[in-house]
Amino acid sequence: MMQVRDIMTTPVSIDKSERIGHALDLMEKHNLRRLLVTNNGRIGGIITMRQIARVLGARQSLGLPASSLHVAAATMDSVIRVLPEMSVDDATLLLQKTSVLAVMQGEEILGWVRPREVLASTNIAGVAKDAMRAALSVHPQDRLVHARRMMLDRDVGRLPVVEGGDLLGIITERDIAKAMRAFRDLVSRRQQDARIKNLLVADVMTKDVKKVRQDTPLQDVLNVILSDDRGGLPVMNEKDELVGMITRRCLIDYLVRTR
Repeated sequence: MMQVRDIMTTPVSIDKSERIGHALDLMEKHNLRRLLVTNNGRIGGIITMRQIARVLGARQSLGLPASSLHVAAATMDSVIRVLPEMSVDDATLLLQKTSVLAVMQGEEILGWVRPREVLASTNIAGVAKDAMRAALSVHPQDRLVHARRMMLDRDVGRLPVVEGGDLLGIITERDIAKAMRAFRDLVSRRQQDARIKNLLVADVMTKDVKKVRQDTPLQDVLNVILSDDRGGLPVMNEKDELVGMITRRCLIDYLVRTR
C-alpha cells in the first residue's frame, strides 16, 4: 500500500514574523496557493491565498499596505501533522478537511501532501459530471468585494464570470489577493474605503479560461488540472452553458466516495 512518504514533496515555508507581501511573492515565485508557517524553525500553521484575500480585504486593515501586515495576521493555526508511514488512502480522507498535511518525524518537517500530490499518484474513472459541484458565478460588472465575500462565505477558490449565458473568464482567490495588494500599495489611505467599491470583477478576472464538457473523462480533467496547474475548471453542457465546476477538492471527494 502506498504511503505518504512515497508522494510527499518539499514544502515552501515562511516565518510568521515575515510580511504578507513577501508571502505573496513566494507564492508567485513557486506558483503556490499556500505556505507552511514556521516560528523559529518549528511548524506554526499555514497561510493560504484565501486567508490573504480575507485579510487584505478586511475593513479594519484598510489603509495598511500589504508590506506592513505580518504573516501571523493571516496564519491558520490548525495544521494536521501526519507520519510518513500513513497510507495515502488515509491521507486522502484527511484532505477532505484541510488543504495540506505536514509530514513530520517528531518536530522535523519532512514534507507536505496536498491534493495535488494525491491526485498525481492516482488514476481516476468516470466523467466530469460525476464529480463536479454546482456552479456559482459572478457577473463582470459585480464589485470585486462581492466576489471576495462570495468566495469566503461559500468556501470556494474560484468563480466563473458569466454574462448573458456566456463564460467570459474566471476570477480566483489569487486574482483577488494580487488586486487587493496593488490597490493598497497604490491608493492613498484616505481614499481606500471609498475607492475599493469601484473595483469590478472585469478589472481583475482571468480571461484565459479552460473548460471541459460534462462527458469529459475525469482522467483527462485531472491531466489538465495537473499539467496546467489549475485549481479548477468550469464544466459546460452540449449547448456551451455553464453547469458546474470541477476542482481538486471535488476530485478528492470523488476518490473517497468511489473507493
